[in-house]
Amino acid sequence: MVAKGKSITRTYIGSELHEVCELPNLIGIQLDSYERFLQLDRCRQGLSPDSSYGLEEVFQSTFPIDSPNGEMRLAYKGYTIDLDNIKFSETECKKKGRSYSVPIKVTISLEFSNGEMREKEIFFGDIPLMTDRGTFIINGAERVVVSQIHRSPGVIFSNEKDVYSSRIIPYRGSWLEFEIDDKKHLIFTKIDRKKRILGTLFLRAIGFDTREKILEQFYSAETVELADDADLKASLENRYLFKDVYAQVGGTEKKVIRAGDMLHAHEIDELLKQNVREVQLVNLRGEGTLHSDMILNCFEIEDAKYTREGYDEPTKEDVLSPIFSVLMPGEMIAIERAERDLPDMFFSNRRYDLGSVGRYKFNKKFGTGTEEEEENASTDLTVLTPQDIVNTMDFLIKVFIREQNVDDIDHLGNRRVRSVGELLQNALKSAFARMERIAKERMNLETGSVKPQDLISIKPIVAAIKEFFGSSQLSQFMD
Repeated sequence: MVAKGKSITRTYIGSELHEVCELPNLIGIQLDSYERFLQLDRCRQGLSPDSSYGLEEVFQSTFPIDSPNGEMRLAYKGYTIDLDNIKFSETECKKKGRSYSVPIKVTISLEFSNGEMREKEIFFGDIPLMTDRGTFIINGAERVVVSQIHRSPGVIFSNEKDVYSSRIIPYRGSWLEFEIDDKKHLIFTKIDRKKRILGTLFLRAIGFDTREKILEQFYSAETVELADDADLKASLENRYLFKDVYAQVGGTEKKVIRAGDMLHAHEIDELLKQNVREVQLVNLRGEGTLHSDMILNCFEIEDAKYTREGYDEPTKEDVLSPIFSVLMPGEMIAIERAERDLPDMFFSNRRYDLGSVGRYKFNKKFGTGTEEEEENASTDLTVLTPQDIVNTMDFLIKVFIREQNVDDIDHLGNRRVRSVGELLQNALKSAFARMERIAKERMNLETGSVKPQDLISIKPIVAAIKEFFGSSQLSQFMD
């Protein structure tokens, strides 16, 4: 090689000179990710793909597809990748401007309510294959899909501009946030960053429908014996009741004081007259209890805003109406539907997914076992549970009262890498959702002579694959 009249000898590291250390497999992440997505090794061995990830997980999360009238169902039976039917080699694809890909065929069964079943293997489009260099050949050009760093699913606690908040970030689904109003000393919930909802009202909507049930999640109880003693009355003044208090009134047992209400001296006298000798109070001190009255403050707001006259607790309608007026403003609210839809937003696999990473983060944040037990805790449950929501609210209040610390949202421990297989899986999930909607629409129109291929439209899937590899920001030409 000659530069400016001088001869320069190029030395290739690794030929005459030995490397100090062995280079890591820099494309291993890409190769492993795409192999995990297609699961070709399992297909070659004749094994069924693992349903917890990759293309198989996309199919499993979409199917079965039921018709609106319940008379038909499309069931998924499995997919095959025909590696023996690759039309062009890598070299031929580059020369002829073709894509290095392989056809995917899926076995779909159409099942009728009368027991009849029609099965068909359907072509679902061509899926690009990865070369051993971690690249793809699309329309004759070699391309690479860049990995993406994003905020890890899980739960984050922060304090920004003196506002204490927590965010439950899912892999897929609605964001759930909790926020503390410092001036009013209340906790609120926000769904998908919309208008905030009183925290205890949201707890009622997900199943904790009484004051007693809510108090049991945050506080421990202290049992106290009542007596006509001035010092005792003074010590119990302004303490909160943990359980409802019942007494005989006119020959029948009635609730005389609610859980969460504050106890006063004259009420103690009334209880003694009604032969009540023992009450359970909220313990705001000691271990195993929340050292804040924030939840109890929320009950006062419930009384003022959401509890109808003649009721001592908000009804289902009182709870769900304000929540859905925020989620779907201007729409008529059917209580039965709202009662079903709200839990589905966070507790259903079809609409919500924390991912194994998100579940691991929850286990690690709220685990009560040893560090080793938390590391080995199951990550199979990838939806939220009501207890996750209680734990998040409890932890946020403890952050507010300086018993726990906020998280560093910029720390790399709170971020993760999405590689090619995961990125493609997410793109396909949106396409499969469109395919599902089309299938349901066609089920309404078709007659009894319909076949599986008449209901399935592969256009959204083919378009999603083409867009992902051909024009998405993360698909780049190799220089």
